[in-house]
Amino acid sequence: MDNDLEKTTSTSVKKFERKLDYWVKIFGNVLVSVFHHIALFVIGIATVWSASYAALEMLKKSHASIEDLLLLFIYLEIGAMVGIYFKTNHMPVRFLIYLAITAVTRLIIDIVNVKHEATIEVMILGGTILVLALANLVVRYASSSFPSKVNIEKN
Repeated sequence: MDNDLEKTTSTSVKKFERKLDYWVKIFGNVLVSVFHHIALFVIGIATVWSASYAALEMLKKSHASIEDLLLLFIYLEIGAMVGIYFKTNHMPVRFLIYLAITAVTRLIIDIVNVKHEATIEVMILGGTILVLALANLVVRYASSSFPSKVNIEKN
């Protein structure tokens, strides 16, 4: 009789553990999803706020430099990444690469405007852009040659 009681108790405990595991996973997934959405809203709001501030500063100067325009382009890319993540629940790596290329280009222009000469820094940053462009090529090739299961299901 003790043996039957142990088996019943063991089975009940295992069922309880499975149910608990199931509900913990659901609750964990909900918490992660809520965190992602809150973080995306905060990033989106901060991006709009920063872009607005930059635009107001340009209006005060009565003109926009190329660095200012590239900064606005960076804000646009960040906003696009947030929008794409909201729609697809995937972070587009290519947009991060575009963002990095734009930021490095902005830095090159800033260095050239200050020093008025092409230094080794500019050459290294140019190489950085080349590496980022090659990385983008690899990512595009990989995503077209080896599509994810999500992309296959959509087609």
